Amino acid sequence: MNILYGVPGEGLGHATRSKVVIGHLLSQGHNVCVVSSSRAYQMLAANFPGRVHEIRGFHLAYKNLTVSKARTAALTLRSAPENLRVNFRKYRELLCDFEPEVVISDFESFSFLFAKWKGLPVVSIDNMQIISRAALDVPVPPPERPNLTLARQIVRAKLPRSHHYLITTFFRLPLIKERTTLVPPILRPEVLALTPTRGAHVLVYQSATTQKDLIAQLQQLPGQEFRVYGFNKDENHGNVQLRAFSEQGFLQDLASARAVVTNGGFSLISEAVYLRKPVCAVPIPAQFEQFLNAAEVEKLGYGRHFGAITPDNLRAFLYDLSGFEAALSTYPQHGNQELFAALEAVLAEVARA
Repeated sequence: MNILYGVPGEGLGHATRSKVVIGHLLSQGHNVCVVSSSRAYQMLAANFPGRVHEIRGFHLAYKNLTVSKARTAALTLRSAPENLRVNFRKYRELLCDFEPEVVISDFESFSFLFAKWKGLPVVSIDNMQIISRAALDVPVPPPERPNLTLARQIVRAKLPRSHHYLITTFFRLPLIKERTTLVPPILRPEVLALTPTRGAHVLVYQSATTQKDLIAQLQQLPGQEFRVYGFNKDENHGNVQLRAFSEQGFLQDLASARAVVTNGGFSLISEAVYLRKPVCAVPIPAQFEQFLNAAEVEKLGYGRHFGAITPDNLRAFLYDLSGFEAALSTYPQHGNQELFAALEAVLAEVARA
């Protein structure tokens, strides 16, 4: 089939998992044309030369390390006219040499709008749709309820009335909407190739160095070794080792870690769970999806969910590692085969329609 694949440029998690799906589609003989923006475009263009087209994407604005709704709205309104002009021109170019039969979107809006303009079916592949298409099974405290309401509004506005929704998730919830399938998280080949071991260190990942006193907090546990990514520098601070970004180094430290301390980001939590690594999740404030991931980690017994990294919280987490390891030992996932089978079934259904 001729497939138009939309990938958002905000962060690289979407691009990393979309790269896996695009590679699978090409291996099955499908003709895939990709649209993306920013760093995601650069990464995908390097991996799929000639197949990736650059568009203008949506970006989040931050204030004090938290997503600012007001600043994001202002940024979107300010950039929208030029973005629409550039993207409309790009789609007109696509029509000249590519006639898609179906659109696949990883939470990307402009490919969805193209599909609606051309009357094409849309297949959604992402983890965010679980917020509106499944019944949540964790308590939502009052401070998080406005974030849940906003998240549901955003998710429902993204890709409405798609042909089918494939939701990647490490936790299973009851579905409340039709045309929806839960599948395990998408894992990149580099993760599938890892052989997990149990080393002495704890891997710490904090994007945007979200906790300024992190080193001092970790130093209060001198008997523990911490390897910290996110500051993008190589420094030794006693039991705390800062590591500059290196994909190979990060994956090696992940595979050999005793445990993982991270925010509530879906990709790393999914990789840690697959490798049976206990997770201490400290979600970024005002991002309900991160709250949900962290809450599910604790509910499933895979680790702990805290509001901040403190010595006491870390001690409590590390004290219970054996229990978390026991819960993780029964986590079921066989690579990406379940997702690939579900996707091929949906595409076959589209072809017959």
